[in-house]
Amino acid sequence: MPLLYDWLNDSALPLWWNVGADRTGGGFFESIDKTGRPVADVNRRARVIGRQIYVYATAARAGLEGPWRDAAAHGLEFMTRRFLRPDGLIHATLSPSGDPVDGAMTLYDQAFCLFGQASAAAIGLDPDARLSASERLHDQLLAEWRGPKAGFVERDAHPYQANAHMHLFEASLAWEELTGGARWTRQADEIGELALARFIDAKTGALLEFYDSEWRVAPGEDGRLIEPGHLFEWSWLMMRWAQARGREDAAVAARKLFAVGVGHGVDGRRGVAVDAMDPDLVITSARARLWPQTERIKAAVILAQFAQTSAGQDRLRGEAHSAAAGLAKYFEHPVAGAWWDKMLPEGGFVDEPSPASSLYHIACAILDAKDRGCPV
Repeated sequence: MPLLYDWLNDSALPLWWNVGADRTGGGFFESIDKTGRPVADVNRRARVIGRQIYVYATAARAGLEGPWRDAAAHGLEFMTRRFLRPDGLIHATLSPSGDPVDGAMTLYDQAFCLFGQASAAAIGLDPDARLSASERLHDQLLAEWRGPKAGFVERDAHPYQANAHMHLFEASLAWEELTGGARWTRQADEIGELALARFIDAKTGALLEFYDSEWRVAPGEDGRLIEPGHLFEWSWLMMRWAQARGREDAAVAARKLFAVGVGHGVDGRRGVAVDAMDPDLVITSARARLWPQTERIKAAVILAQFAQTSAGQDRLRGEAHSAAAGLAKYFEHPVAGAWWDKMLPEGGFVDEPSPASSLYHIACAILDAKDRGCPV
């Protein structure tokens, strides 16, 4: 397997533009099958269009050779023409023909709309319009989606959850880094403080997924879910926030999240992070999706960058390369640039199309690692 950076540059980015882009209807297909053909007859999700805009905008910003600015513009045009509603919010789902499926909206998708637009603005795709649209969307969230105590209410089966806030945190940091806008700083700070106060368990250092309206851990099985992939993803975000604010408490939390994920959520036999644990840090699902492997890389690399000792930096860089070796297994696919998404406990993979949504995780991990001086 070549260096993952080369695989992304030479195989994945071209495949998901040449095959994965819908040149007729616009936007991007949701998946590519193992014969290398796009799966066309399925609904299109807002989170995918936001992610693909990010992928290609970030590739262009990183200076990778290819028509990646055009690819980002292609996605942005479809988002603004088809996904965006008259009120500035984004539809959750469109039919294959590009029509809204229903009136459903989620906070998760609004976050990816904000994130995609920040990515487009960063490479000069009508940045003033992208900022204006994002501020309008954010105003809607502040007016209509606020929780009774703090944060926002998700419009699905789990109204009080960490995950949607995680992606709003990511989008807010992206806009703050691009514009220095006070609204984005305030939004990022609110979510960072909520994570420290409520999402991250003070005793174990782990992060739980679901809560009640008081931001107490949800009762029953909902309150017992810990996802190692999200421990790594939050670790990466919290360390970014810690460095931006000079917050040692956030840095400590980031290191603990990573330690819990690596110490309890990685299967040493297969070398991959698993899907789920419980509050006792016992693995409850040994299946291993692709995306937690990418988040393990990102967290290890940023923690290595800000490690307190050279030995710690070496150890964390070694962890990043171990995670990259685990990720490379998913790329052993009959289509160059595609991947398997779900590794089974015994080590094989579920035979299904490669989901476009994973490219965001993959590209972010590989490009962020290179940018931070630890290429994988």
